[in-house]
Amino acid sequence: MLPDGKANETFKDKVMDTLQVLCVNTGATIGINPGTSLEEIATRIGIKLKHRVLGGKVNGRFVGLSYRVYRPKQIEFFDGCHPEGRRMLARTLVMMLGVAVDEVLEGVQVEVLHSVSKGIYCELIKDGQRVDPTTAEVVAILDRMRELQAAGLPIERKEMPTDEALSLLTTTPETGRLLRQHGELYTVVHSLDGHKAVMFGDLTQRTSDVEAFDLTEFFSGMLLRLPEDGNPGKLAEATLQNKMFATFIQFDKIKNLLRIRRLADLNDTIAAGLGRRVIQLSEALHEKQISDIADMIAERKDSVRVVLISGPSSSGKTTFSKRLSIQLALNGLLPVTLSIDNYFVDREKTPLDEDGKYDFEAVEAINVKLFNEQILALMRGEEVEIPKFDFVRGKSEFDGTKLRLAENSILVIEGTHGLTPALTPMIPDANKFRIYVAPLAGINFGQLTRIHTTDNRLIRRIVRDYYNRGHDADSTIAMWPSVRRGEDKFIYTNQEEADVMFNSCTLYELAVLRAKAEPILLEVRPNSPQYGEAQRLLHFLSYFMPLGAETIPPTSLLREFVGGSSFEYD
Repeated sequence: MLPDGKANETFKDKVMDTLQVLCVNTGATIGINPGTSLEEIATRIGIKLKHRVLGGKVNGRFVGLSYRVYRPKQIEFFDGCHPEGRRMLARTLVMMLGVAVDEVLEGVQVEVLHSVSKGIYCELIKDGQRVDPTTAEVVAILDRMRELQAAGLPIERKEMPTDEALSLLTTTPETGRLLRQHGELYTVVHSLDGHKAVMFGDLTQRTSDVEAFDLTEFFSGMLLRLPEDGNPGKLAEATLQNKMFATFIQFDKIKNLLRIRRLADLNDTIAAGLGRRVIQLSEALHEKQISDIADMIAERKDSVRVVLISGPSSSGKTTFSKRLSIQLALNGLLPVTLSIDNYFVDREKTPLDEDGKYDFEAVEAINVKLFNEQILALMRGEEVEIPKFDFVRGKSEFDGTKLRLAENSILVIEGTHGLTPALTPMIPDANKFRIYVAPLAGINFGQLTRIHTTDNRLIRRIVRDYYNRGHDADSTIAMWPSVRRGEDKFIYTNQEEADVMFNSCTLYELAVLRAKAEPILLEVRPNSPQYGEAQRLLHFLSYFMPLGAETIPPTSLLREFVGGSSFEYD
């Protein structure tokens, strides 16, 4: 017989060790005590991933390793190669930057603004005004970040009543306003070296979990350089993106003009009944920019014969090309639209990607030779028979559709590879005008939390595919990684080749897309591999005050996704 104390201890262990958790990575099921953290579970199971474990998908929801389990769960651990792992590393680096700035520069705060040049562009703010950092200040901030990393300091995650959280956020009033607007009873606050912040997503357990980063002077601020996608231990190679950065600066001026710099400002504007005004001004800005681009093309009408429009998925390229065509017509030109999709090779000739699936994003999926021959023939005034691609049968065919350009005609060609040099090797550069279209910049949550334009595009695509193509959110989310790989490989590498960039984002659009996207995302079931991403997007959208679509003009780029466009789409 065991002594009373030992008997009580054994009984307690049997009662407490009752939770069963399934580890998806290994297929093993183990029993744990209630309140066991993910980090403890990962250690006990001995999880080995390609890179260090950063978090887990628990019953489909993304959480950090400090998350504690109190009920039976299914857990899939991930590292920094996973999309949520990359976001987690970026959020951790941003908090480390905020702490370093606060400690190195008295009375100065950092504001996170845009994704550019494989990093995040940030500015310094003092007394509400931007201040240019000196070289010595940037070096001192970076040194402090490296000290934080080397120390391996814990990053505490604590969920607390929102009122209590608000009392701690005295230096970030916009975040406080957003939390009040959202109305949640509890808020997660992260703490590092005595500094507290709401990051709208989990961070790593320790500062040492971040392996690769850098901080450099960049225009009027700093560039926080991030780890390489697919290799969190290596610093991503910086690329020069001056044209894109100029587009960001232009959009920042518009935000300042409208006095809508962050999401809390937009929500207050909508609550005040001024949402229609934001729509009108945003649409007027787009119209002016498209008109200016048409003027630029018209000024070069003696040489430019082909307008090439490119951009990543769900950028609004099709509607942009139609609106540009109208403005070109007002300049006395006769625009003739042509889709690169017409020139797809037969499906069995399409190259395969790394997963053995058809790679429709590859330039080799296009009949480049025929495309160039026909464009040159059209430029010479000859008549050509345009191919059509049957997407159902996967066959290229000719149905008698012929095309000839008039003297004042100009070709407007839209497609993924519009800026890819390998698409138009036979067409002289002097005859081409290249346009890059994408939602390049939008509105941010707060000083330390930016909104990823990738999320903006994904939500656009989920809504459009559901209503116009019969695809549910599950299938759209599932194919998104493949779409992104194609963009990284064939689009982003050529974007600075554009003669002009067009930011297709509007300040108001996510407030409109919320009502359309939420019921679609709610259809993704908990047992789906896409459930975690769907839940993340739902939580993200919940911070936007809804705005009706009824006052959006029928020519808006957003109508391509929410319906009601006055343009016809194939």
